[in-house]
Amino acid sequence: MTETSDLLDPDRVRRLFDLAGNVQGWNGGTYRDDPYPVWQRLREQAAVHEGTLHSLSGIEEDIFFHGLPYPDLPHFSAFTWAACDAAYRNPETFASSAEVVDLEDGEAGPTNSMLSMGGVQHRRYRALVQPSFSPAKVKWWVENWIGSTVHSLIDSFAKSGRAELNVELCAAIPVVTITGSFGLPVEQALDVRESLSQPERIIEMLAPIVAARREQPEDDLISVLVEAEITDEDGATHRLSDAEIYSFALLLLAAGSGTTWKQMGITLAALLQRPELLESVRADRSLLRPAIEESLRWAPTDPMFSRWVTDDIDFFGTHLPKGSVLHICLGAANRDPARWDRPDDFDPMRPLKPTFGFGGGPHVCLGQHVARAEMTVAINELLDRLPNLRLDADADAPQLIGFYERGATAIPVRFD
Repeated sequence: MTETSDLLDPDRVRRLFDLAGNVQGWNGGTYRDDPYPVWQRLREQAAVHEGTLHSLSGIEEDIFFHGLPYPDLPHFSAFTWAACDAAYRNPETFASSAEVVDLEDGEAGPTNSMLSMGGVQHRRYRALVQPSFSPAKVKWWVENWIGSTVHSLIDSFAKSGRAELNVELCAAIPVVTITGSFGLPVEQALDVRESLSQPERIIEMLAPIVAARREQPEDDLISVLVEAEITDEDGATHRLSDAEIYSFALLLLAAGSGTTWKQMGITLAALLQRPELLESVRADRSLLRPAIEESLRWAPTDPMFSRWVTDDIDFFGTHLPKGSVLHICLGAANRDPARWDRPDDFDPMRPLKPTFGFGGGPHVCLGQHVARAEMTVAINELLDRLPNLRLDADADAPQLIGFYERGATAIPVRFD
């Protein structure tokens, strides 16, 4: 039987996922500072500031992310928990897109998807896949994809006494999981990752699978989409078109392969840099869940998302005109001292409270339970199989880098 690790070219994985060697300048990948002291100062000054998050943080060049660039629109950024929470709870005023979404006639892509929908349209489309990502379906994900992927990847380095966890473990788990759920073979997982900016290439890979599942559904996510029925505003019911399925797939493939691996690396780096805490988690696995939740609070991999203002509003002391963009700085909100004591400390022992690690409101991350399962299964198996796991003292320690997408650099470990 061919193992997952045998089908993934390690050099290609490193090229596609290595944060230190393959930085993305367009979204602030070269940023090496700690942004949290700057965000603390801004949060103390006002709940909402005029400007983009990166310009307010001292970055002079244009960098892009959700809600950017839109150079002709007024931009504002929210920093407190209360302001960010209020924006997430008011999707009518703070919309997820500046444009109307048309899955049937529009160009397929992650932005022309339910990510950019609002109101009834968003609820109708999200309801089609929500059950497949619910807590009740986590076992399905683990048994079909996550468990075997994690086991195979750890097999590939377990006897060597050392590994680089970002590339050899974290990077591969989410992309193999989400591509597998769409019926794509492991050997195409990296093709998908490399083609995220070329949706037509991914559609070429998916087209024969969609056609096959229309003939004979299987136990995977493509089959869920193929068999899903949606009710139009006039009450008519129909199956999803190929274009609608491709828009779902492109969004989920982009999200599933692009975020969890970085959050997993952040969590592992935080634990490995605190050996006593790591040993506490090893001895009592009930501490792993709060450690993961604390990682999502303390250093979310995507610290900002944006909303479009649909009507004039006075918002936490700042007037936001209709047509402007509000950037929700959830990274700053997650460290608001009005909500958490010692917010800059990584402390899994603190009382659990909801965070914005997976966003908030109607667009809260669809795959959050799958992401938690990927991190939980991977870290548990590392602790089970590598009893002397520790950072490699002879290598550079992991550092958190990036601005709009943050993650840990190489995580070199030893377990000999």
